[in-house]
Amino acid sequence: MNRSILLVCCLLMFVGIANAQKINERFQVNIKKSTGPIKIDGVLNENAWLESAAVSDFVMCNPYDSLCAQVRTDVKIAYDDKYIYISAECFLKEPGAYVVESMKRDFGFGVNDNFLVFIDTFEDKTTGFAFGANAAGAQWDGQMSEGAKVNLNWDNKWESATTYKTDSWIFEAAIPFKSIRYKDNVKRWGINFSRYDLKAKEKSAWAPVPRQFPTASLAYAGVLVWDTPPPAPKKNISFIPYVLSGATANYESKDPTTFRNQIGGDIKVSINSGLNLDLTLNPDFSQVDVDRQQTNLDRFELFYPERRQFFIENSDLFDGFGTESIRPFFSRRIGIALNPKTGIYEQTPITYGARLSGKLNQDWRIGALNVQSERIDAKGIPTQNYSMVALQRKLFARSNFGVYMVNKQSFIDTELQKTNGFQSYNRDVGFEYNLASKDNFWTGSLFYANTISPLNKARDFSQAASLAYADNDWAFSIKEQWVGENYNPEVGYVPRVNYLEIQPEAAKIFYPKNKNTNLFYTTLKVMSVSFWNNQGAYTDNTTYVSYSGTMKDRSTFGVFYSYDFVKLQYNFDATRMGNTALLRGSEHDWYALNIRYGSSPIKAFTYLLTSRFGGYFGNGWRTGITGDIGYRFQPFGSVSVAVDYNDIQDVEIPGTEKMAAKKVSSQFWIVRPKIDITFSNKLFFATFFQLNQQTKNINLNARLQWRYKPASDLFLVYTDNYFPETFQIRNRSLVLKLNYWLNL
Repeated sequence: MNRSILLVCCLLMFVGIANAQKINERFQVNIKKSTGPIKIDGVLNENAWLESAAVSDFVMCNPYDSLCAQVRTDVKIAYDDKYIYISAECFLKEPGAYVVESMKRDFGFGVNDNFLVFIDTFEDKTTGFAFGANAAGAQWDGQMSEGAKVNLNWDNKWESATTYKTDSWIFEAAIPFKSIRYKDNVKRWGINFSRYDLKAKEKSAWAPVPRQFPTASLAYAGVLVWDTPPPAPKKNISFIPYVLSGATANYESKDPTTFRNQIGGDIKVSINSGLNLDLTLNPDFSQVDVDRQQTNLDRFELFYPERRQFFIENSDLFDGFGTESIRPFFSRRIGIALNPKTGIYEQTPITYGARLSGKLNQDWRIGALNVQSERIDAKGIPTQNYSMVALQRKLFARSNFGVYMVNKQSFIDTELQKTNGFQSYNRDVGFEYNLASKDNFWTGSLFYANTISPLNKARDFSQAASLAYADNDWAFSIKEQWVGENYNPEVGYVPRVNYLEIQPEAAKIFYPKNKNTNLFYTTLKVMSVSFWNNQGAYTDNTTYVSYSGTMKDRSTFGVFYSYDFVKLQYNFDATRMGNTALLRGSEHDWYALNIRYGSSPIKAFTYLLTSRFGGYFGNGWRTGITGDIGYRFQPFGSVSVAVDYNDIQDVEIPGTEKMAAKKVSSQFWIVRPKIDITFSNKLFFATFFQLNQQTKNINLNARLQWRYKPASDLFLVYTDNYFPETFQIRNRSLVLKLNYWLNL
């Protein structure tokens, strides 16, 4: 570890030493046991609500964070032996003035009027749970990590209802104690309530949060004080079986139609107050939302987030190590085997999996995972076992230190598997320190890792460090990454190796002094990122200056001017459409202008337009236009069309002795029409059509979901893939799946 890394480590440790006293300690609400039954129907007429603890005086978070909220919100809270009850009456600025996209779960925060509650059950200011709904009754829930991040792919069992009055809408919910984790025999939790009202053009919270941070920031949560400790956590068990029937026809390979009838499921076991065991047997993820396809004009692999439910709970303990471009563990690698010989990823069924995750006590968290995949003899893919162990210790107010080990074991027993290049094992071992100051103004990290395999090559490490400061007016950060050319975590996401990266960034935030203006704020930002390879050669630089802003109606705009320099480290097809590659070692630089505008989500018709004009590799020129146009049929759904268009012109390909120099061009589209219909907050239908000329595929995915009971669903999923040139079908599948969540 060099001197600069040690210096950053010392700075992080110094900044991390802070008083752990809660910032909003004076914001306290007392919760008492309900004096009678509460029916979740959105009507607050039970006597129990009349006697419940209440809070009302919300504070505006933006556009200003020093004023009382314009719109009133009355929140009440109670509990009994099984549930925490929360209600909120959200008053409107004018009758009927609310905005929602639809009744679909886990809606976009910024385009829906909503009420949310953030619960810090261990009062550690970093982990917790989030629940809420939009004004149409669509549920929103997630597990919280890193102080403010909410993973909306987390799903659990709870009930809610929403009703309307002339001048308000009412949210009522019952959250089972079984659905959350908390410490036994304590009388304090962290809590905050958040309200977003688009027509009033404000976001507010009960415990005040500075406007540069989201209301989910647990550093600014208030205190929930229990009259007696909540019911002691029990070792409850949830059994979630599924049955599935489906058919797949592959017209491209002319294979006969295959049918499958499948049974499997998950088991969730609460080991103690903070520790959970997840088990899965013969899992199926056919109902998972389809990925939104992206245009790839980069030299590296694109990242797609994990959506499979088994990998979600406490996922930060597993995939939280590293950085966005150095991820030692990436759960989407599980069940997808990379054939080293062909470079092609192959789908491999998962046989079983187990995950132990959560809190050992107030300061220690643990994560352990083991998943087994099946072998595919015809393709020479061996049985593979994936495992990970992580241990994290809380430090100071909100910082932590963690260590981990990832292991991929391949059971190689055939010549085909050996000749395909599979190694018997691949391991990654590392540590990370994460800084988060008490007030969240200072954040940072220090990370180091090594991979271990039978190849035993030198420079098989990765290292990263960062330090950032953000207040109401300024934001500064410095990031550094160093990756050896032989760092190879096979269960990770590391699109690039053999580089040292330095990235400074500075931003000034301008808030208008005239409070009558329609402008919320603007930001002037300067950023530069430079790369050197491990041989000392300067290989890349991107420098840009941007000016962007947000209006009070949440419309947005931005202008970006950038300079790029690239010295190619390997041959690269700059058109990404099968043209002749530019040669390794060649140098390229250009300037480009980006312009962006997004309309206000308050209106039923919305649009987002982004354009890019400027130079490109090989003295070429690239024009890129991205548009997203939608219409909202409040509250029953929306229709939208997204388009990505790229026109690459006159990329110069150097000649050789046998071939003359030439210029190549390419144009391609991605077109994504989508129909989202929510018949109710329990019945959803979505059709997603994607034409991608770059990957030469047309995909149609239609999904009907009926949530017939909390966390229990019936899915009908239909998928087609076609050739874009002829519209000839490639393959087709139909799946019917039923699962049921049973608390034992």
